[in-house]
Amino acid sequence: MVPVYPITPQTPILELLTDFHARGEFDAEFLTPESEHSVLSACIPASLAGSRVFTATASQGLLLMHEVLHYASGARAAIVMANVNRTVASPWAFWPDQTDSLAQRDTGWIQYYVETAQECLDTVLHAFRLAEQVSLPAMVNLDAFYVSHALEPVQVPSQELVDGYLPPYAPVNRLDIGLGSSWGNVVSQDMFYRHRQAIGEAMARALTVAQEADREWGERTGRSHGLLERYRCDGARAVIVTMGSMCGTARVAVDALREAGHAVGLLKLRLFRPLPAQALRVALAGVPDVVVLDRNHSPGIGGILHQELRGALYGVDAPPRIHGFLAGVGGVNVSPESIAGILRSALDRAPSVESSWAR
Repeated sequence: MVPVYPITPQTPILELLTDFHARGEFDAEFLTPESEHSVLSACIPASLAGSRVFTATASQGLLLMHEVLHYASGARAAIVMANVNRTVASPWAFWPDQTDSLAQRDTGWIQYYVETAQECLDTVLHAFRLAEQVSLPAMVNLDAFYVSHALEPVQVPSQELVDGYLPPYAPVNRLDIGLGSSWGNVVSQDMFYRHRQAIGEAMARALTVAQEADREWGERTGRSHGLLERYRCDGARAVIVTMGSMCGTARVAVDALREAGHAVGLLKLRLFRPLPAQALRVALAGVPDVVVLDRNHSPGIGGILHQELRGALYGVDAPPRIHGFLAGVGGVNVSPESIAGILRSALDRAPSVESSWAR
């Protein structure tokens, strides 16, 4: 089942899916409701009735879904949604910015952030595997235009390979007159408490399930992405931490700085919810300085990834100095030279709680 509503720059996803469907290459039922709020409202009962559900949105569309995002995770509906990260209004703009999805971090959705088209394709399949095993919805986030509108070749897995990786969807909890179950009733305080506790436990399990899903995908295809990726971090004096398409630019900056004799590396975070805190601690152990690049802005505190990383590393022995920079907010171009300048600026000053603006 694919309920979907078009919004720039998500629209090509809708167009291609409907094209595949029209050619008889995609076995699905399409719904085109009047808004994104209605789209997700249709996704939940479809999932609870036993259908595998996919949808896609961006920016204001995701914000309009906010109320229903909580309904979806509360219903333990294994929906997979692609979100094309775009600026949120106002003012009105159409550039890459991850504030839209990061603002939904407390809704109970698993959140992936991808760098390339190939990683996006693979991660949608990982997301279905993970969502269906832990009974939580999953969001795959890709940067507007840098990923959504860039054309590059990808390896499309065969139907047989995917069928072996993704078993038929058969949720234990579903709307079925044979089970006599229902959904959406008023509950007591204690029942609500236990329900939220169960969602927390599912998120905790998701870390292990996500690692297993990636490992098996690597065995079947030769492509393993991990929950995070260390790039030239061995012996690094400073490590850049970021998410999404900026990782590609950061690699170029790291290579240039290494050639100039500077011991720097990159840590790419791919899974943001649940946050792999222990993996982050291990990956950054012994690193003197960490520079976080946030393509988002939380007014009053700065970069969201900056704050999440500070929390994850709190209490570790000999923690790194963490420097936060707002880089690429609103789609501002961040070049390898800009990243090198940000890194030099960070190492010349003391770290701060709030993120600094970088251009």
